[in-house]
Amino acid sequence: MTTLTILLFIIGYLAITLEQYPGDHFFWELLAYCAGTGGSVLIIGSAAGVAAMGMERIDFFWYLRYISLLALLGYLAGTVVYIVQYPLF
Repeated sequence: MTTLTILLFIIGYLAITLEQYPGDHFFWELLAYCAGTGGSVLIIGSAAGVAAMGMERIDFFWYLRYISLLALLGYLAGTVVYIVQYPLF
């Protein structure tokens, strides 16, 4: 009975979410941008970053000290540009 209850809850939740935010809604596009680029702020946030650390011998604390702030600023600037330009197009 518990499995059925959980399944019905998940189906109901998905139905409400998809009704509130259709598939091509601004929310999903912004979420995809955030998920795709947010990992660059910390080098260990993406598989490519971990691979770069191994191949190029990049130290985590060096990256945190010198690159993370630049990556964060770029990420935030991209988010602001996306939010501002969305109503225009």
